[in-house]
Amino acid sequence: MESIMPIILSVLGLAFGFGVGYFVNNKTATRLITDAENRAKTLLEDADKEAETIKKDRLIEIKDEWYKKKQEYDTHVQSKKDKLQAHEKQVKTREEGINKKVELINRKEKQLQQMDKELTDKKDEFDAKFQQIEHLVHEQTQKLERITGMSREDAKKFLIENMTNEAKTEAAQIVKDIRDEAKENGKREAQKIIVQAIQRTASDHSVETTVSVVNLASEDMKGRIIGREGRNIRAFESATGIDLIIDDTPEAVLISGFDPFRREVARIALERLMSDGRIHPTRIEEIVEKTTKELEEEMRMVGENSLLELGIHGVHNELVKLVGRMKYRSSYGQNLLHHSMEVAYLASVMATEIGLDPILAKRAGLLHDMGKCVDKSIEGPHALIGFDLAKKYHESQLIANAIGAHHDDIPMESPIAALIQAADSISGARPGARRESLESYIKRLENLEAIAHSFEGVSKTFAIQAGREIRVIVEPERINDLLADTLAHDIANRIENEMEYPGQIRVTVVRERRSSALAK
Repeated sequence: MESIMPIILSVLGLAFGFGVGYFVNNKTATRLITDAENRAKTLLEDADKEAETIKKDRLIEIKDEWYKKKQEYDTHVQSKKDKLQAHEKQVKTREEGINKKVELINRKEKQLQQMDKELTDKKDEFDAKFQQIEHLVHEQTQKLERITGMSREDAKKFLIENMTNEAKTEAAQIVKDIRDEAKENGKREAQKIIVQAIQRTASDHSVETTVSVVNLASEDMKGRIIGREGRNIRAFESATGIDLIIDDTPEAVLISGFDPFRREVARIALERLMSDGRIHPTRIEEIVEKTTKELEEEMRMVGENSLLELGIHGVHNELVKLVGRMKYRSSYGQNLLHHSMEVAYLASVMATEIGLDPILAKRAGLLHDMGKCVDKSIEGPHALIGFDLAKKYHESQLIANAIGAHHDDIPMESPIAALIQAADSISGARPGARRESLESYIKRLENLEAIAHSFEGVSKTFAIQAGREIRVIVEPERINDLLADTLAHDIANRIENEMEYPGQIRVTVVRERRSSALAK
């Protein structure tokens, strides 16, 4: 019994503990439920308040948007009204202008009617005076016939004979003057004719382009040339003054520019930069500056070698530099140094043929275009610029005149000047010397003759001197001396408007009248 009592007490203790625990848990649950209900109610109230606030905010936003749209609409309407008012004002102004013009036209019409009436009155007055003058002339003629004892026909015949004799005398004097002038200028004219026929010297000409190609070792080099955010390519273009074109061409970049010297500097500098491997703005400026100095020294050496090849001595150092600079200049696609040396050879050969000094001809021929190599800031025709440079650097007056006169900017003072002009024409105008195909060259000559032949009174046309001159033979019965001058200017103006050509084209109109008779 005693051993069972502890067990019973334990069971009773457990039962009591379970009872107490159940009571406590039931009470706690009730309190939690109450708190949850209160919290839910609070949340609902807060949600209602927040929804109300959002609703008010949206209403305010909608009102603001409506007010903004209303302002925009009002502004738009006001703008339309302003434009309409301006248009109405403009129309009104135009109407006033038209009314003024109509009034002016009416006044002019009245003035014209008045002038027409005055002219009619003056015409009537003139006719009356003309009849009166005719009557007086008739009376004077009758008086002269009575005084001289000659009829009207006899007097007319006498006057015609006197005028014919006087005209023959004047014509003979004119013929004598022409012959004297022809004798005086015969030697120079003969030299020009010989020069035009001589084309014994010809050389190859390199056709200049505006693009150079630089080959790359790999495509990765394009990225290095461009640099981060393009700073390398910008520095390169700024230092050289040319455009660097990097496109899809495999392992190659293009150097584009109209100045051959700058393009050559850019090509050499870029090749050195790729070989060196250090490509950044500072290094680019150093390489470009160094390359420029080296090419300038090379140009001086080219000038010396050209003078040595031609056997010319005693040329000023500045002129030697200009001769070397010709290597990087071109004229209508023709390399200027090759052209100048060819002119020197041509002039030398022709001078030898006609008994002039070939050394002077060579010297003038080589230097004749040096005015094209000076800085662009010096204004004026290149022939006159070369003339001034020749005098400045102590060339003889004969050489300076030949340089300045080869485009007729100044009068020629010696046969050497005529030789240089002719040699320049031969070198530049012959087919193939400059950038012009044979087909286009022939087509240009045909168009030149067709334009001249389209004018009335023209019988024959001849394009000579490789298209530098057009000779036009006219019908003397239809074109007199005054009309010949006008015709030459009209043909020249039409050639300027309808054709494209290098240099100048001389238009020469020839009017020749031939009379013949048979002696039996």
